[in-house]
Amino acid sequence: MIDLTQEEWQAKLIEDDNAFILDVRTEDEVADGYIPNSTNIDIYLGQSFLDELEKLDKTKTYYVYCRSGNRSGQACAIMNSVGFENTYNLQGGFMNWKGEIAK
Repeated sequence: MIDLTQEEWQAKLIEDDNAFILDVRTEDEVADGYIPNSTNIDIYLGQSFLDELEKLDKTKTYYVYCRSGNRSGQACAIMNSVGFENTYNLQGGFMNWKGEIAK
């Protein structure tokens, strides 16, 4: 896992043809807006979160975010422990997001 600033995260994401954006927030948080083209899997789902991770392609590069950057950091650590090699945590999370937002 690598922690990236907003600018670094966006720059790498734009250049990455193998990118997968993962939103680990709750459904209520997602309802307030999300980063376009992201997939939501709530980290608070516990075992269901792990089950959903197992369905993902481990060869992709994962750009992970939550509201503040804490849960996404935890998600990246979990992902790395189960075989995901390339995970990037968005420092500051969605509450500081300066890019495009979908609703």
